[in-house]
Amino acid sequence: MAMLPDDPTLDEIRAHLAPRLAAHAAFDGWRPAAIDSAAAEAGIDPAVARLAFPGGAVAMIDAWFESVDRAMEAALPPERLIAMKVRERIRALVIARLDAVAGEREALRRAIAVLALPANIPAATRISWRTADRIWRLAGDTAADFNHYSKRLTLSALYTATILVFLDDESPEFAETHAFLDRRIANVIAYEVAKARRAERRGHRPSLSRFIGRLRYPVA
Repeated sequence: MAMLPDDPTLDEIRAHLAPRLAAHAAFDGWRPAAIDSAAAEAGIDPAVARLAFPGGAVAMIDAWFESVDRAMEAALPPERLIAMKVRERIRALVIARLDAVAGEREALRRAIAVLALPANIPAATRISWRTADRIWRLAGDTAADFNHYSKRLTLSALYTATILVFLDDESPEFAETHAFLDRRIANVIAYEVAKARRAERRGHRPSLSRFIGRLRYPVA
């Protein structure tokens, strides 16, 4: 972890403590006690550290997930991703993110329980979207049309389902999770291929309006 400057801002303190929070949240829950423990470990005044997380548990989880996203990005720099197909990039990025939380599954379980509370659904949606967007951008996606949104919604659902398997996976090296992820990716690709074929067939269907228009205005 990077060293803090002598007079850090609250943003810098939050980013510095975020990766440490999960280890303490696994025992203390996503409560101020976890901030205090992480701050003591980092040599930061706990009273100041609490100011860096004014949103309570959601702010703590948000900061941790952001640090996990950064770890995922660091694990797969562009020079590694560029040699992969898009499907392989998505798979590798999802697995890199799972690897980043593999040692903190109890904290992850508690974080999901917090985000599942009705009052926290908007924050949970925002956090999930941010991760999906980052994965797609790292994978090289530049879509700006409707596909931009559909891809991220699909990936969010895929990742959420994978996480639920991951939390209880006791197989060697999370083999069951990886197999589940592979099946879900294959299902999504099969669906997209079928959708593209349907769209292509629709494009070749006779158009009644075009036919009527030609009757009224014959092609010269």
